[in-house]
Amino acid sequence: MKLNVYEVVTDRILASLAAGVAPWKSPYLAGVGFPVNFSTGKKYRGVNVFLLSTAGFSSPFWLTYRQAQELGGNVRKGEKGSTVVKYGTFEPEDEEEEKKMFLKTYTVFNACQIEGIEFPKPEARPAVSDSCGEAKLIVAGMPQRPAIRHGSALAFYRPSEDFVSMPEPENMATEEAYFSTLFHELTHSTGHASRLARKSLMENKGQHGNRTTYAEEELVAEMGAAFLNAEAGILESELENSAAYLANWAKAIKEDRTISVIRAASQAQKAADFILNRKEAA
Repeated sequence: MKLNVYEVVTDRILASLAAGVAPWKSPYLAGVGFPVNFSTGKKYRGVNVFLLSTAGFSSPFWLTYRQAQELGGNVRKGEKGSTVVKYGTFEPEDEEEEKKMFLKTYTVFNACQIEGIEFPKPEARPAVSDSCGEAKLIVAGMPQRPAIRHGSALAFYRPSEDFVSMPEPENMATEEAYFSTLFHELTHSTGHASRLARKSLMENKGQHGNRTTYAEEELVAEMGAAFLNAEAGILESELENSAAYLANWAKAIKEDRTISVIRAASQAQKAADFILNRKEAA
């Protein structure tokens, strides 16, 4: 039976939701840091960030079985690896045909599962009291930032006028909640035609339009906010992760399997890179 990578990832996300954690609201992301391949030094990106951050380990470092052996270590007997996905390129025999991209899965193990290698201690993450200072710098440094207007009862982004509407900070439950909400709306704004021209935003007609487009754009915004929260050190455990929230996302993904979690995470990564003014490969 051919492995469907999209189904594998979707099932992993649904399992996490059923266990009571939205992968994009995992407290490990801000608490432990972005997962990193210890051999290459590269941070995992896109959906892999969420797949690994929900594994619950206290180290951000990961290796494949072979990489662990090459570095003189080994995976302890009985340890179960975690699945990540990677884009590959198919080289057609006909030189006139374009290269085709495909997804493949492979297994990695956390430093906590490996012996014989001395891993560095994770860097200290910003204290919660310092996180809003980092969040303010992220907002201030966003290129082509839309106008941010305060005073409304609800937070939203209006593409037709390219502005974010926010409640006054003092009307939010916490300062962390304020910035997490603002990150959500700023992620939406990156889809504007003047920025990343994201299809799921430009074709989004709201809750009364195409349900798939609406749900996927909301997922992009949730994931984009998660990347930015982690950069700022805002712990997701401080934010909404209610049973109703989890149930709504599980229902949306189960009912419409055309919602691509992988694509949404990739778009969210691009949105976060844009807000952080980073030029990184997807």
